[in-house]
Amino acid sequence: MSAATIVSEEKTILDQERTSVVGRLARHYLLRRIIKAIVTVWVVITLTFFLIHAMPGSPIDAFISNQMSLYGIDYHTAKSMAASIFAVDLSQPMPLQYLGFMGGLLHGSLGDSLANPGTPVSTELLQYLPWTLFCVSFGLLISFVVGCLLGLIMAYRRETWLDHALSGVGSFLVSIPSFLLATLIIEFLGVQWGILPFTQMRGSLSPGVKASFSPGFVGDLFYHGALPIAVYVLSTIGTWMLTMKSSTIAALEEDYVTVARARGLSDRRIMSAYVGRNAILPVFTQLTISIGFIIGSAAAIEFVLQYQGVGYLLLTSISARDYTTIQGIFLIITVSVIVCNLLADLLYGKLDPRITAIGSGAQE
Repeated sequence: MSAATIVSEEKTILDQERTSVVGRLARHYLLRRIIKAIVTVWVVITLTFFLIHAMPGSPIDAFISNQMSLYGIDYHTAKSMAASIFAVDLSQPMPLQYLGFMGGLLHGSLGDSLANPGTPVSTELLQYLPWTLFCVSFGLLISFVVGCLLGLIMAYRRETWLDHALSGVGSFLVSIPSFLLATLIIEFLGVQWGILPFTQMRGSLSPGVKASFSPGFVGDLFYHGALPIAVYVLSTIGTWMLTMKSSTIAALEEDYVTVARARGLSDRRIMSAYVGRNAILPVFTQLTISIGFIIGSAAAIEFVLQYQGVGYLLLTSISARDYTTIQGIFLIITVSVIVCNLLADLLYGKLDPRITAIGSGAQE
């Protein structure tokens, strides 16, 4: 056998091994999802960058306008002040600005806030993010648990007065935007009836209260977070009620429920071991997706209630055209949504192994 033949055979073997490795990687469920998530993050970040910079006006224009309207400063003085404050060159070509942003991002830097020169965007996010996570996570947990329980009750008591009443309440709550619900609570419970001291409940903490594990801090934390949590629970619980009701009714019509009843199992046993477990799957997927959107969904609530979380920071940054802060917030929203979708895929595959099997079989 000649040397050329040996080299050719070795090359063929190497190519086959490489093809086999690539094929196994392509069929790997987790790896496919991770690669897809990374590409999606990059695409969304890129689109967000150019859309933000396409907004009319600039942080310099917003600063000049605020100085003229709030303090009566003339245009030339306000422009000189802006030139000394804003250390940013917005006249650079957009591709160069994009490359600079991505370069900083790869090095773990989100840049400095344009509205607050010298303050890193990461510092602002670390200041505002914990309040949003506390408020919305608490509200989401309460609304999900209570909504699913009410949905189960509605499905088992369907076509009764209780089902009609709860369905009406759920539909009513789903139809009201969160910002309108917050406004109505302030108007009626705060202004008209004087039940809630909403002016004292604004903000994240009372003046002089410092973060600690003391009962005073925990009580003040829930005092200021009570309104946002309540609004978030009321604005989302209807979705969980109606979704769980629909999913439970569909599960009750399956053949395994008929077989379980024929075996003499009690309704409580059927609900916990059969119906509830299967009905919760689509609701669970919706929950993981909702977790990714908690920051964006909190923006209107926080702005109306003056609760100083990331949503409040986002709206104030948009009005100030603070590009770097807006990009940092949208980066967090994008990553959280995509990561939660990835976790939903993986956990749903664990809960229902047929999903993983179908996904792997489609590649073979």
